[in-house]
Amino acid sequence: MLKNRLLEIRLKLGYKFQKDFAEMLGMSKKDYNLVENNKKGTSLENAIDIAEKLNMKVEDIWFRE
Repeated sequence: MLKNRLLEIRLKLGYKFQKDFAEMLGMSKKDYNLVENNKKGTSLENAIDIAEKLNMKVEDIWFRE
């Protein structure tokens, strides 16, 4: 199962609220919440878009558990 470090990254970047971080990423808060909490996966294309917006590599955000 793939997990992510989005919560850790969001807080490290100073985003207290999911809504603000989701907007910056171009996602709805609802969809972002599901992804951040590992309740919903995301497409490879969306993962790449998120990584690019964060200036990170996909593998720095998602990992296999």
